[in-house]
Amino acid sequence: MSDPIRVELERVAAGFGAGGVEFVLERPRDGGHGDLATNLAMLLARRERTKPRDMAERVVTELRLPSSLVSKVEIAGPGFINFWLAENQLAAAVAAILEQGGHYGGSVEGAGLKVNIEFVSANPTGPLHVGHGRGAALGDAIASLYEWTGHTVTREFYINDAGVQIDRLAESLWARVRQEAGLAAEIPEGGYHGEYLRDNARQILAAEPEFARLPPEEGIRRARALGVGMQREEQDRDLADFGVRFDVLSSEQSIYDAGQVTRAIELLGERGLTYEAEGALWLRTTQFGDDKDRVLRKGDGSLTYLVPDIAYHIDKHERGFDRAIDVWGADHHGYIPRMRAVLLALGYPPDFFGVELVQLVKVMREGEEVKMSKRSGEFVTLRDLVEEVGVDAARYFFLARKGASPLDFDVELAKKQTDENPVFYVQMAHARLSGIFRTAERDPDAVTGELDLAALPAPQDTELLKKLVTFPDMVARAAREREPHRITVFLHELATVVHGWYHHTRAVGAPEGPATEHARLLLARAARIVLANGLTLLGISAPDRM
Repeated sequence: MSDPIRVELERVAAGFGAGGVEFVLERPRDGGHGDLATNLAMLLARRERTKPRDMAERVVTELRLPSSLVSKVEIAGPGFINFWLAENQLAAAVAAILEQGGHYGGSVEGAGLKVNIEFVSANPTGPLHVGHGRGAALGDAIASLYEWTGHTVTREFYINDAGVQIDRLAESLWARVRQEAGLAAEIPEGGYHGEYLRDNARQILAAEPEFARLPPEEGIRRARALGVGMQREEQDRDLADFGVRFDVLSSEQSIYDAGQVTRAIELLGERGLTYEAEGALWLRTTQFGDDKDRVLRKGDGSLTYLVPDIAYHIDKHERGFDRAIDVWGADHHGYIPRMRAVLLALGYPPDFFGVELVQLVKVMREGEEVKMSKRSGEFVTLRDLVEEVGVDAARYFFLARKGASPLDFDVELAKKQTDENPVFYVQMAHARLSGIFRTAERDPDAVTGELDLAALPAPQDTELLKKLVTFPDMVARAAREREPHRITVFLHELATVVHGWYHHTRAVGAPEGPATEHARLLLARAARIVLANGLTLLGISAPDRM
C-alpha cells in the first residue's frame, strides 16, 4: 500500500529538481508516528541548504494524496513526514496479500535490467570455510531480492583456476599421493596441509595405484587437474546442500586461453590508458579516482591479478549485463576503487559495477572461538557448521547483520529450540499461524472473503495489519541497497507482533463472535503468507509445525 505514496513522493521530488533521489519510506518504530514515514524533506533540504522542517512543509503542500488513501499527514522531529493510512487501504492490503500469495512483496521495479551476481568464487584449493558460507548466503539473498523486484538475474561463480595458488595445490597433492604410497615427499613451502588432501590422494591411488611413481613433472601436471576437479566437486556439493545454485561457472584459466587477457591489455592501450615506466606497464587509474596508477605487467613480464579481473569484467559487460554485482571478502576493500576506475575509464556507466563486502566470521562455542577443523587444518568448514546447526540457522545467522559487519556465530544459540534463537522464533510464528488453521480444521487457502476492519477490535489486530502492509516497500528498499539483513530484521519484528497477537487474541471461537473469527482467520492467513515469503526470499524454510 506504500507504492502510491512513494510514486507521489517521487513526483514531488522531481518537481524540486531531485528526480531519482533515494529516500526512505517505511513504518516508524513508534506507532504514534503514523503508519509510514519518509525522510524525503531532509534530503531535499540538504540539497537546497534550507531548514528540514521548512522543506517538509513545502513537500506536504505539494502532495496530492486522496483521503481514500491517507487519512492524515504530519511533520515530526527534524523534518520527517508521517502518514496515517485510510482504513479501507488496510483492508485492501490484506486483499492484495491473499490474492498475490507467494508473489506478495514483489514488484517490477527492475524490469528489463539484466544483473550478474558473482559470489563465493572460492579458490579451488580446499573446502569452503564459514566465510565462504556467509558470502554464499549474502550473494544468494541479494540475487533473490533482485529477482523479487523484477530484474533478470544470473548467479555466477568465478573459478580461480590459474596462478600460484593452483601450482601450490598441485605440488601439495602430488606430495600427499607419494606419502600415501609410502614414498618420500614434502609439502612445499606455502602449500596446503589439510586432511582433505590425504583423502584426495587415497582416491587417486585407489583408481590408479601406480600414480605415485609417475615422473614428477607429469605427476604434478595431472595432480593439478585432478586436485582442482576434486575441490570443485566438493565445493559444488557443499553449496548445493546449502541451497545455493549457480547459473554460470566462469574460469580464470579460460579467460587466458580465449585470449581475453591479451585483448584487455590491447583495449586499454588503444584508449590511451597505459604507459611504460620503470620496465613495467602501468594503468592510468588516477584519472578516474584511484589514489595511484596501477601496474598491469611487472618488469619480469608477469601480469598482476588486476589484469584477468579486468578481462573478466569486460566479458560481463560484453555479455549484455546492465549491472555486475560482486560479493568480495573485506580484505579486498582497497581493490574496489581501482576496478571501478578501470571500468569508468573504459566508458562503462558508473552504476554498472558494484561490490558488497563480507566481513570475517568467528564461530563461537560457549564463549570461546572455534578456530579450526581437522579436515581443513586451518579453519571451520561450512559443511561442519551446517551439519551441526542446519541450513536454516546457518543462513539466518549469516544474514542477520550487514555483510560488511563482523559476525560472531554462536553455535549453541543456533541449535536452541527456544525463543532465544532468532530463526526458531521467526519459524515458530509461522508454525503457530499454521496451527490456527489445524485447530479450525480449515485449509488456509480456503479462507477467503473481504476483511471487515470493524470486526477486529483489539489493538493487536491493527498492529499486525499495519506491519504486514510494509513488506513490499521493505523488499524494494533491501533490493535497492543490497541489504538482505533488512529482511531478517523485518521478519523478527513481524514475528514479535504475531506472537503478541497470538497470545492476546483468539481467532478460532473468537469471543467477539463469528465475524471476528473470520476476520482473524483472514489476518492469520495474510501474516502466514508474508512470513513465508520473507523466509523463502532468504532461502529459509517456513515450517507448519515445530
